[in-house]
Amino acid sequence: MANQKYEAFLKVAETGSFKQAALELGYTQAGVSYLVSALEREFDLPLFVRDYGGARLTADGAELLPWVRSVRADERRLETRVAELKHLVSGVVRVGAFTSTAIQWFPGMAKSFLAQHPGIDLQLLCCDDQDELEGAVWRGDADCGFFVFPIKRDLHAVPLRHDPLLVVLPPDHPLADAPFVPRETLADEPYIRLKSGTSSEMESLFRNNGVEPCVRFTIDSDYAVMSMVSAGLGFSVLSGLILRDTPFPLAIVPPEVETSREIALALRSLDTASTATRAFAEHAERWISATYGA
Repeated sequence: MANQKYEAFLKVAETGSFKQAALELGYTQAGVSYLVSALEREFDLPLFVRDYGGARLTADGAELLPWVRSVRADERRLETRVAELKHLVSGVVRVGAFTSTAIQWFPGMAKSFLAQHPGIDLQLLCCDDQDELEGAVWRGDADCGFFVFPIKRDLHAVPLRHDPLLVVLPPDHPLADAPFVPRETLADEPYIRLKSGTSSEMESLFRNNGVEPCVRFTIDSDYAVMSMVSAGLGFSVLSGLILRDTPFPLAIVPPEVETSREIALALRSLDTASTATRAFAEHAERWISATYGA
C-alpha cells in the first residue's frame, strides 16, 4: 500500500543524496532516481536540484515536503487500520524513546507486549532531543513516545513515573556515604554537565537548591559523564533511571533539596491513535505499575 514515490522523495530530502537514500531503502540508485523523476512528472514540478554527489530540494520541493509527509503519515494510519480490521494479525507501533527509557524500560515492555501481541511490528526510535521527538509524534513519524514534562505540543500524555535526579560522585569522595550532598558542594566543586535534551531537567536540581554550578566539562553522553566522574574529574547530576546498573564505580547521593522529573508516554491523539498504539500505551502503564509496585 505504501507509495514508493513518496518514500523515495522523503528519503532523498532527509539524506540529501540519491545514493544514501537507495542504501537506506534497499533500492538501487537508479530505482530511487526513477521514482523521484516519476513524482516530478506527476506533479509537473522539479523537486530536487541534482548536484555532483548530492541533491537538495528546490523551493517547490521544500514547499511540498510537509504535505508529502502528511500524506505518508495518513497512509501509515490506513495500513494500521486495515491490519486492525484483520484482528491485529499485523500492524506497526513506532515508539520514540530517550536513552534511559530506551535502555531501562522499553526492553521489558516490548518483551511482555510482544508475548501478548506477536503479530505487531514494534519499532524503537531513539532520540534524546525532546523537541525533535515531539515533532516526530506530531507528524506521525512516531506513534507514541516517552517524554519528560512539560511537553510543549498539545499531545495526549499518560503520566508514568517520577524519576529522581541524583548527584553522582567519585567512589572515594568524602560524601560518598553521606545522606545528602550539601548545597555548597553543588556550588563549589567542578561540575560535569550532560549536554542533551535533558540538560534543563538537570539544571532544575540546581535551581531548587539555590546554587549555580561551576561547569568544568560539557559532554553529550551519559556514559562518558559517568566515566569522567568515576575517574575523579568532578561530580554530575543524572537521573535515577540511567543510573540503574551503571557500569562504572560511582557514589550516588541525593541532593540536599530533592528533585525529580515526571516521565510520561504521549501520543498525538487518543481518538485517532491506532488500536495497537493504544494497546501499547495501556501496556506501558501496567508494566510500570507491576515493575515499581505502584
